[in-house]
Amino acid sequence: MNPVKDSDVALDIPAPSDFSTGKKRLSNESNLDDLRKMRILIVDDLDDNLDLAESMLKKSGFSNILTANNGESALNCLREYANSDDEEIDIVLLDVMMPKMDGYEVCRRIRSQEKLADIPVIMITANAMWRDDIARSSIDSGATDIIFKPIRRAVLIPRVISALSLKKERDLRKAREIDLETELAERKVVEARLHYLVSHDDLTGLCNRRSLEYALDAAIQQAHDQKINSALLYLDLDQFKVINDLEGHEAGDRLLINVANKLQHQIKQGNILARVSADEYAILIHEISETEALKMAEVLRRFMDDFHFKTNNRTYHIGASIGVATILPGENINASEILARANQACFVAKTHGRNMVHIFNQEDAEVIILRSAVYWVPRIRDALANNKFRLLFQPVINLTTGVIERYETLIRMIGDTDELISPDNFIPIAERMGLIHDIDLWVVGQAIDILHNMPAEHSHLSLNINLSGHAFQDPALLPLVRDKLRSTGVAANRITFEITETAAVANFEQTREMVCQLRELGCSFALDDFGAGFSSFTYLKHFPVDYLKIDGGFITNLANDPIDQTLVKSIIEIARTLGKHTVAEFVESAEVLRILQDYGINYAQGYHIGKPEKDFQKIDLQKLLTEK
Repeated sequence: MNPVKDSDVALDIPAPSDFSTGKKRLSNESNLDDLRKMRILIVDDLDDNLDLAESMLKKSGFSNILTANNGESALNCLREYANSDDEEIDIVLLDVMMPKMDGYEVCRRIRSQEKLADIPVIMITANAMWRDDIARSSIDSGATDIIFKPIRRAVLIPRVISALSLKKERDLRKAREIDLETELAERKVVEARLHYLVSHDDLTGLCNRRSLEYALDAAIQQAHDQKINSALLYLDLDQFKVINDLEGHEAGDRLLINVANKLQHQIKQGNILARVSADEYAILIHEISETEALKMAEVLRRFMDDFHFKTNNRTYHIGASIGVATILPGENINASEILARANQACFVAKTHGRNMVHIFNQEDAEVIILRSAVYWVPRIRDALANNKFRLLFQPVINLTTGVIERYETLIRMIGDTDELISPDNFIPIAERMGLIHDIDLWVVGQAIDILHNMPAEHSHLSLNINLSGHAFQDPALLPLVRDKLRSTGVAANRITFEITETAAVANFEQTREMVCQLRELGCSFALDDFGAGFSSFTYLKHFPVDYLKIDGGFITNLANDPIDQTLVKSIIEIARTLGKHTVAEFVESAEVLRILQDYGINYAQGYHIGKPEKDFQKIDLQKLLTEK
């Protein structure tokens, strides 16, 4: 092919006449700069032709130019850039007449490869005039445009710019399409994930509570329509909190996943295993009797009893408590109630010692308490928030001097009609539901304020403050007492805290430490209901208390029961040996009071001495002393 000299071309790219000043001109100039950076491949078997085309392009600002002197080299170059992540060839200027492989064949091969198919190809032919056969062959092979020689820059450059502009626009459109497809695909994944999470637990992949409740509704309907029994097993891991606290949440999550996987292998296909809370699983078993459900629960209990969890070179025994609730034909019940029954049965299993199976029973004491909690918990919270508790005071007489030196504080709740509600109604619920700490702190604060506000003539009086066993595990108790004593100026020796023997024994070391810290402030301690337990004398030797309150069960019938008389004498003797004062409660007759005085007991209280009153002003101290 004959080369055409650049001297044949006298034209340069004219400045666009329609560019106005301002944003439009800047935009077009910026767009042209972007086009000049695009990569151009020139293919011709003659070096002069390659040099001429390259020179024309460079004079017009195109600098990213590649050349190839035959079809095979051109195709290799195109494939190499097509496999690159960041670079590609944007346009091909392709000579038609080349040896071995002409431009038509090169163009067809370009169009046959998916990665190259969209690259614009401008055919360059030596024929000096338009020929239909050449144009048809070029178009049929996949060419984008045709330029006839001699090449003129005024023709070449606008055609290149036009082709590159179209390619850039097409690339942007394809990129947007890909982005849209990706966004739609990601949205579908998210939607599928959200749909999955609606019915499944994120950690274990098991069904969640929502999904279980749907299945329970179906089982209830099946029992109604087809008279088919089902059962729900509620499984609570016994040692999860220990592992989660000691080993961390990551280990806790691994344990939950491990348990889920192992339980799945124990459940027959068609039954449902769900994770309903942190360490609690539920299993819905279809077509099973109560007897078979209990057997299945026992199998699972033994399975979990044999299960061990290893982490950080330590091995933990897990175990589980399992509650069972049946779904029977003819029973009017919903999914939430079935789930609550199984949960309550599991709670009973845990309170009876853990690692047990228990079937739901309406008459279980624990179930009755849970039902009571629904009524009492809101009332307790309301009483705490709105100061609806009240302290009553029962006198304690010194039998040696005949003087009332102290009063025991007794809490009551103010009812809706201003009646006073006994603590037997709400304290057990408060202890179970975690509200007892707030009540204990309220009692302590109120009692110290009352001592602070007593008139001067009562400054010799002290108060005995009853605390639950939970109070001595509450870190807020010590700072409250210390700060209250400091702010009110009340002498610490005017306060005696009472704790029951059973509560002291249940958390001996922790309780003993708290007692020692409070005694360092100057407070005294009384061990209440002494003698009710079986370990009294063992613990008494090491427990730092100042008073022993003999359990009322030994006092009520003291005048008529020689066994009670012997036991009371023994307690008094031991207390005297240990240097502790004795207090008798439930003193309800003059005869019992006389016997206690004969035995040498130090203090006494009871209805014979004085009933609990709302305030000290209503207790006639002189009258009480005269009657004694």
